[in-house]
Amino acid sequence: MVAALGFATIACFLALAFSRRVSVLVALILVPIAFAIVGGWAPDLGEMVGDGLLKVAPVAIMIAFAVLYFSLMVDVGLFDPAIRRIVRWAGGNPTKIAVGTAVLTLLVALDGDGTSTFLITISALLPIYQRLGMRPVVLTGIVCLAAGLMNMIPWGGPTVRAMAALDLTSADIFTPVLPAMGAGVLWVLFAAYMIGRTERKRLGVTELVSPGEGGPGTPHVSDPPMRTRRHRAVMAFNTVLTLVLIVILLFQLVPLEVAFAIAFALALAVNRPKWADQQALFAKHGGNVTMVVVMILAAGVLTGILNGTGMITAMAQTFVSWIPQSAGSLIPVITAITSMPLSLVFTPDAYYFGVVPVLAETTASFGGDPAEIGRAAILGQMTTGFPLSPLTAATFILIGLSKVDLGRHQRFIFGWAFGTTIVMTVVALLTGALSL
Repeated sequence: MVAALGFATIACFLALAFSRRVSVLVALILVPIAFAIVGGWAPDLGEMVGDGLLKVAPVAIMIAFAVLYFSLMVDVGLFDPAIRRIVRWAGGNPTKIAVGTAVLTLLVALDGDGTSTFLITISALLPIYQRLGMRPVVLTGIVCLAAGLMNMIPWGGPTVRAMAALDLTSADIFTPVLPAMGAGVLWVLFAAYMIGRTERKRLGVTELVSPGEGGPGTPHVSDPPMRTRRHRAVMAFNTVLTLVLIVILLFQLVPLEVAFAIAFALALAVNRPKWADQQALFAKHGGNVTMVVVMILAAGVLTGILNGTGMITAMAQTFVSWIPQSAGSLIPVITAITSMPLSLVFTPDAYYFGVVPVLAETTASFGGDPAEIGRAAILGQMTTGFPLSPLTAATFILIGLSKVDLGRHQRFIFGWAFGTTIVMTVVALLTGALSL
């Protein structure tokens, strides 16, 4: 009975998420409440929902301050010098332009927001691609690879959802896959090099010059604007603060929600000391923060009820009875390999809140580590797969800005993106993040 109610809850949630008849936010809250009432748990709903909200609160706090922090860093131009240096280094060589595109996207995507990443990278690089005659699908493909990989960061949507769904921390989910992510970075750079080399064979090399040089129609690189002494000091402060933040992330020196809260307060005081400017920042980025935070809190309602009623355990026990003992240890690897293609089928909310908890509990029933399911999922589901998925609005911003057809974009880069997941899965197995 409990398992049946659990399956019905997940099925109803997935159906509503796929049909888009109601928002995912509403489904996350009302569907589990309705089935809990049907199952006779109405008197305990308050305690179960409260427990669920408390468990996801640190994740919601972390992502709120992380998005605000990196949005501020983008607004003040922290990454502008990197953009100019990469473009100057690349010159008119399509191979270097392709690799530079990957490097630039890896940097800009630190904010964890696909929309802003695509707006910045496409706006900065599309004119150069057009001047050199490089195909726009090359630009969308390489940006897709790098942005998808960087969506694995702890304040990116998939990892945040995995942590919330499984009640785990970034130390449990993200830190063990850092070596795999490093291998993913190398793969993305290799893919960009190979794609760029194809473009170079097709086009050759064109000279890029500074403004005022060359003839009409010659591709140019703009010079940086004049900077005051105070601006240089502020940017130096931002650089040091961001590097310290990354070190804290890598070594888990303090809880991430604490680190980001302090870092954002310091950055806001230095970069936007006036209250009016701070209000403008919140008005500009507050909508994105609110949507993500509220979604995480709503997920806490779902997971709190599923765990409190015992539905998760009952569903997992049912799955265990169906799966041969010899295949139980393969669940994390199968999850990893299928995670990227499933980005084309499942929304992140449906997958991480509807599928991952059941897989994790099933793995635990076979004696495995449920955290491995979370790690396996972020190797592809709405990470390497999100900039190809028709289920995310950011994908249409990417192809819309570049004027590339979605089907052509998917056909061009799917193999390379799936390759990223395979490479990371192999390294995750070798380093112990996943086990057989």
